[in-house]
Amino acid sequence: MDRLQAMEAFVLAVDQGSLSSAARTLGVSPAAVTRAVASLEARVGAQLLRRTTRSLALTEVGERYLAVTRRVLAELAEAERSARGALDAPQGLLTVTAPVMFGALHVRPVVDAFLAAHAEVRVRLLLLDRVVHVIDEGIDVAIRIAHLPDSALVARKLGEVRRVVCASPSYLARHGRPSVPHELAAHRCISFTALTPSQTWSFGSGPDGGRAKQVALRPVLSVNTAEAAIGAAIDGVGVTCALSYQVAAALREGTLVSLLTPYALEPLPVHLVHPAGATTAAKVRAFVDLALPRIKAAMAHAPRATAGRARSS
Repeated sequence: MDRLQAMEAFVLAVDQGSLSSAARTLGVSPAAVTRAVASLEARVGAQLLRRTTRSLALTEVGERYLAVTRRVLAELAEAERSARGALDAPQGLLTVTAPVMFGALHVRPVVDAFLAAHAEVRVRLLLLDRVVHVIDEGIDVAIRIAHLPDSALVARKLGEVRRVVCASPSYLARHGRPSVPHELAAHRCISFTALTPSQTWSFGSGPDGGRAKQVALRPVLSVNTAEAAIGAAIDGVGVTCALSYQVAAALREGTLVSLLTPYALEPLPVHLVHPAGATTAAKVRAFVDLALPRIKAAMAHAPRATAGRARSS
């Protein structure tokens, strides 16, 4: 078998639970399938399957290799169908992921429009405040808010967001307003763990110049969603740090007040990313073409998180 045939045999063996079943499906001998899997293991330099007389089990490396192999075979099949003119319109399942609040604000409306335009596509939208492994987890398109490392992913910039430290007027009336970052150590702080996973918050050098600043804190509350951190801050529990689009409405309404703006860090870029070969799939190509201009425009016209003022009583 060549490498692609070996990959097909590997996937079939996993799906059907045995090498002999895969061999029957392919119309080859069990020994040929065994040799095919062994050749793949030799190429990657690691065991992919644990084999017994009765069962197969994927190793940890095998699980990762299986996810990539499925994508390669699916993209190859779709490319072949497209070349034959058999796939003129997007179809099948499209998996998209984004941070929770960003996805609700900017990605879900795009998904609605995409589904309205393409009747043969189904979408799985995963809104998660964690880094998703695009290839390993079978993601077609992802939104990333971060500086991106070099990778095999294609990245398209959508805009920028800023970190904003803020608190409610009622909290500041009771505890005072910090004027420099190190004063936060004496305040009650709320940690949104996806944005501030450690107990140290970072700040820019500020008007006095010098190095960036690190402030060690002991949060009174740690939560795993931005909504919970922002809600607690609005209720006067303490000071929190969130992204500008997450708190823009609260700052406009005066339920939160921006703090320490001269010490803000550089903005974070927002990218749409997808695997390098993903645009061969019509569904991915169509979604990217729709999402890029819409999300860029939405971010460009979104009200900015400004300093905010406490309401007068």
